[in-house]
Amino acid sequence: MERYTYEKRIARNIKLRKVMIKPVCIIPARRGSKSVPNKNVRSIAGKPLISYTIESALKSKIFSHVIVSTEDKKTAAIAKKYGAEVPFMRPKYLAANNTPLEPVLLHAIEKLNSLGIFFEIFVLRDCTVPFIDVNDMKGAIKLLKKSDCYSICASVKAHPNPYFQMWELDKKGFLKISKTMNKTITRRQDAPTVYIIDGLFVLWTKKFLKRRKILPSKMLPYEISKEHGHMIDFEFDFKVAELLFNHKKKHK
Repeated sequence: MERYTYEKRIARNIKLRKVMIKPVCIIPARRGSKSVPNKNVRSIAGKPLISYTIESALKSKIFSHVIVSTEDKKTAAIAKKYGAEVPFMRPKYLAANNTPLEPVLLHAIEKLNSLGIFFEIFVLRDCTVPFIDVNDMKGAIKLLKKSDCYSICASVKAHPNPYFQMWELDKKGFLKISKTMNKTITRRQDAPTVYIIDGLFVLWTKKFLKRRKILPSKMLPYEISKEHGHMIDFEFDFKVAELLFNHKKKHK
């Protein structure tokens, strides 16, 4: 490793015209999936699921590079067909069911840096959340730049709310409210705002390389709509997404 700070490497490579100042978009897409087999490349509304995330990232014109990280040749071929770059293949040991995202991203950044591509900000897109759009990405990046935080995550207001409408079993097997406060909450409107985070993370590269965490303590939400935050984990989610895509096509 060279004895340079990340900022110095960026500055040096800008002079050598090997680096883009724009953020980079990284889309992890391994082959396996427990809930829905091969869901990243499964056809939905006439196209592979991953294509929607690739196309929205390219359409935004925010990024210098839209990169897909995969260990699967079929996924790589589909990603290239829809305009993404696959400049390296992910090792299979980083594509297991229990592999966390952090080492996958570290591998991707290391490979991109080895190609002379350095960037101050990168955006992580989950292709199972295909409705995130240009405004969501631009807004999240803008919030990162103006805030004193480590990262930004796309966030949907949780419903049901765990302070009011979500229940879990206690040690005796009886239902109890999931989260409690000093006062009793009798109206949903009085419950604290809780967010579901999914689909989009914006991070400072240097800070990520130092802490190696996607979910640090200084993270801010960028609120998106429930539709844009729709995550495809199960067959039912696919059916809902197909209806949404077909509805969009009819009203274009």
